[in-house]
Amino acid sequence: MNILLSNDDGVFAKGLAALHTAIASEHDVTVIAPDRNCSGASNALSLHNPLRIQKMENGFYSVNGTPSDCVHLGVNCFLDDDPQLVVSGINHGANLGDDVIYSGTVAAATEGRYMGLPAIAVSLVGREGKYFETAAKVALDIVNKLKTHPLPPNQILNVNVPDIPYDELAGIKITRQGRRHRAEGMMADTDPFGRTIYWYGPAGAEQDAGPGTDFDAIANHYCSVTPLSVDMTDYRSLDDMKVWLGEKL
Repeated sequence: MNILLSNDDGVFAKGLAALHTAIASEHDVTVIAPDRNCSGASNALSLHNPLRIQKMENGFYSVNGTPSDCVHLGVNCFLDDDPQLVVSGINHGANLGDDVIYSGTVAAATEGRYMGLPAIAVSLVGREGKYFETAAKVALDIVNKLKTHPLPPNQILNVNVPDIPYDELAGIKITRQGRRHRAEGMMADTDPFGRTIYWYGPAGAEQDAGPGTDFDAIANHYCSVTPLSVDMTDYRSLDDMKVWLGEKL
């Protein structure tokens, strides 16, 4: 299978290298990733700056853009043939619950889906980042399962893996997104010129983290696999809105 790998931690990230080692052991792989850390970039596109792509000594390609830029450029222009799958990661840190809205890792997978390709986002849940090989092996397992069970249209998989040895995983759970509390306040500081600057504070604590959620799976040493829809329409609200907005039926 021809597979495009990307990420949001940048082309030099340890997680990307681990993912490449695992996937390339059984598939044809091209890596196109940002030239710097783009965590939190979400689905941003570089509409006002030209994009440049550069081949590195290890064969990876570096782009001076966002994760979405990398996938869009690769699929729409740079590669001779469309890949059969886009895999994004391995992110150093969780993409659970509301995180997916801001995640460049998830955005790279979403861009693949927008380009008509099945796509997976993979994250390692833990600050230390000890066991990227665990997440890489899980990713390869899921990629191989897609051969016989392809993803439906308009869907990506968001995979989160505990930062533990592979043989200590409890298994895999299919989960729904949990939800976090409101993010903590921003932190004010002063730059060398005496001007006020601000830093984002930590993400909010878990709010909806009960059974069936991605948070709960990770807490119990399971891999969390959450199917995400690219179509963000809230279909449950359509009929109600027709009434209160006075749409003529």
